[in-house]
Amino acid sequence: IRLYSCGVWRPEPLLDVARCTLSSHGRLRKKHQDSRALWKHEVVQKYLETLSKEYQQVNHLLSADSKNEFEQRTLRRRCADLSPVATAFQEIKEAESELQELETMCRELDSRDEKQLLELALEEKETLDKKINTLCRKLFQLLVPKEKYDKSHVILEVTAGRTTGGDICQQFTKEMFEMYQNYADYKCWTFDILNYVPAEIGGLHHAAAHISGDDVYRHLKYEGGTHRVQRIPETGLSSRMQRIHTGTMSVIVLPQPEEVDVKVDPKDLRVDTFRAKGAGGQHVNKTDSAVRIVHLPTGVVVECQQERSQQMNKEIALRMLRAKLYQQIVEKQLSQEQRARKLQLGTRAQSERIRTYNFTQDRVTDHRISYDARNIKEILSGKEELDKLINRLLEFAEMEALTEHLESLQSVGGGGC
Repeated sequence: IRLYSCGVWRPEPLLDVARCTLSSHGRLRKKHQDSRALWKHEVVQKYLETLSKEYQQVNHLLSADSKNEFEQRTLRRRCADLSPVATAFQEIKEAESELQELETMCRELDSRDEKQLLELALEEKETLDKKINTLCRKLFQLLVPKEKYDKSHVILEVTAGRTTGGDICQQFTKEMFEMYQNYADYKCWTFDILNYVPAEIGGLHHAAAHISGDDVYRHLKYEGGTHRVQRIPETGLSSRMQRIHTGTMSVIVLPQPEEVDVKVDPKDLRVDTFRAKGAGGQHVNKTDSAVRIVHLPTGVVVECQQERSQQMNKEIALRMLRAKLYQQIVEKQLSQEQRARKLQLGTRAQSERIRTYNFTQDRVTDHRISYDARNIKEILSGKEELDKLINRLLEFAEMEALTEHLESLQSVGGGGC
């Protein structure tokens, strides 16, 4: 063991083993898309054994108490990082050992025809199997490199797309916005509407909301993109002929830490005022309270018409503008880090749709992970079924990030065995 310049302790020979194994097992990410499958892979087992042994060695060095204060601090930090990983690794090993014993017992009981005992053993086996799945997920969440903005609050925007012959895009956009509002309530987040532009026939052209709470961006970051709807309109010729129409709407999710440090020069802004649209009584018709701000250097445009006060709408619009400018900084940083993941937002073009909601087949398809979910009504309610879909996306993304992290060990080590 030696101390690298970055202050991290690594057992070099053990890491070499992991690198050699990685070089002989290409394309991890295509084969392993869930935590239990990834756990069984030889590369991962070698890597976890490496970390477990390193944890034991760091503990031994700490107990020896023969290092100077700087090295002691470095060892303690590394020990704190490795402790939850080593603990989870050991728990899974022990649970797997119990599972093997139960499987052997089940085979013996089955041959003896002891049905009652066999049923109890099978129930315990199922419980243990679920425990291992949970532990695997927990372990890999510890290993996945943390995203900088995951704990941030967000500004979420929805915009109706275009379709031929109907208002299904506007109606679908309204349903999607309400879905995210219900999901925020389900997750105990705060959902503050910043802008809301209704369509004439009961749908929605555009809306924006500020969502705050625990790990909001982590859960919503993969919702950004183009969502496609396929349904038969409720009114008109298409409804009588049972013709399916296809439309789209887009979702943008902007991370917004509590303090967004983006300086905006007033000289770079064009501020327009206009009358708000939609419900609101006489105030809507008589007062130019709505505000539109154009950031001249970048062309970014934001609007707010939610409040009766023009000044309050201007403050909210400036907040949205800072978030959009901040997003440009974020995307530039991610690009510089070359995080070419399958689940990136993309350009939000219609050809890059991320999800399809097929009402006639009662099916939601997420194209990034080739996953079909049934019961559109339950998903659009923004509760448990949507949470399941989002968590499936998160697990897939975490496995992608982890395999990327493991594969990077090879390049860091020079690729040689």
